[in-house]
Amino acid sequence: MNTESLVTLDRNHLIHPVVNYRAHEQRGVAVLESGQGAYLRDSHGHELLDAFSGLWCVNTGYGHDSIVRAAEEQMRRLPYATGYFHFGSEPAIKLAAQLVELAPESLKRVYFTLGGSDAVDSAIRFIVNYWNALGKQEKKHFITLERGYHGSSSQGAGLTALPVFHRNFDLPLATHHRIPSHYAYRNPVGSDPTAIIDASVTALRNKVQELGADRVAAFFCEPIQGSGGVLVPPKGWLKAMENCCRELGILFVVDEVITGFGRTGPMFACEAEGVTPDLMTLAKGLTAGYAPMGAVLMSDAVYQGIADGANGFPIGHGHTYSAHPVSAAVALEVLRLYGEGGLLANGVEQAPRFEQGLHALLDHPLVGDARCRGMLGALELVADKNGKTPFDPGLKLADQLFEIAYRNGIILRAFADNILGFAPALCYSGQDFDLLFERLERTLDQVLDLPDVRRALR
Repeated sequence: MNTESLVTLDRNHLIHPVVNYRAHEQRGVAVLESGQGAYLRDSHGHELLDAFSGLWCVNTGYGHDSIVRAAEEQMRRLPYATGYFHFGSEPAIKLAAQLVELAPESLKRVYFTLGGSDAVDSAIRFIVNYWNALGKQEKKHFITLERGYHGSSSQGAGLTALPVFHRNFDLPLATHHRIPSHYAYRNPVGSDPTAIIDASVTALRNKVQELGADRVAAFFCEPIQGSGGVLVPPKGWLKAMENCCRELGILFVVDEVITGFGRTGPMFACEAEGVTPDLMTLAKGLTAGYAPMGAVLMSDAVYQGIADGANGFPIGHGHTYSAHPVSAAVALEVLRLYGEGGLLANGVEQAPRFEQGLHALLDHPLVGDARCRGMLGALELVADKNGKTPFDPGLKLADQLFEIAYRNGIILRAFADNILGFAPALCYSGQDFDLLFERLERTLDQVLDLPDVRRALR
């Protein structure tokens, strides 16, 4: 089918996630046709360097035949196995065991979902069940960070602290609460790491005191805030928040949907600070985007609390495609590629090149801040570097940035507040990074030449 026909069909029938529907109808879809390594090709034959790994997820890069073979072999052998009625399949059982072996030592049990949003939603349901089972029915309140993202399910979108996910959805709920982000570039306490950590701990302690510790169920956080603008906390922040939760008697939940599977260097970002959460949510890099899958990992204490509280009844939570054997087979091969295939090691080796390239762009007139950890980073564009003044939202600069970058052969994330997000695949080479930063600098120069942008600079 030709591209024009596909665009028409898409415009008339396919609903896309997180876009303005009217704007999409006017613009039309960009049809992606093929991918290999770090590169994509659209239906017009335009080659694109993917600097965002699809949607933070294609950590391996595209076109791994071994992953395709794993899926094909499992499809031929057993394309589906329900997890209901005590059934299971070998790939899912082996995957659960491998994840427990790789994860922080506190996590001993695994529940599989289709992705990150329903992993977060499942975690919320398990937490409510756990506290009810322990006879603490008042513990129904959840605390997250401003600018946090925890999916777009009915519950998870309430924990998400980005207005676009609340507008016209009657969210957040009365049980959803926020504390300020650690956002170093715009933190009222300044950029001193100790001051930022102390401010976050104090804010969490004060919020729990305000609500009552007997009413707070859990604190959710991302090790690095992804969709909030790739906000990197000081080292030690995550451990300090864990310690605070232990002190306050609330569950500590780490959302590693974006940061897991080598994105920040180690397999999980938790490893860097010896953090042992009560629950952890995963997705994206689990299958590297080759098949849908997510997971909730939980401590044995939480599992035993839920199990003992059931009083002989089933635990009423499930998904038709939980522990899907094809997705599990894909995930097992992806995990092999991270380790035996050398992808995690390559990510660690290339991360300094990525960091160097981002920080070099601080000299550009548009760039106010550069931040990264591992293969996750961002540039924040400002109209005035000294005052950290953002551009007027009326410029719709993010849309222009994305389109100019696309024409220059880069796919990146252009957030509405003019932050450029990057999540290069772990297969990136030095040559790929050279090309990325060459094209990125050209893009920034072309944005700088836009008359509206020139007029806005101070």
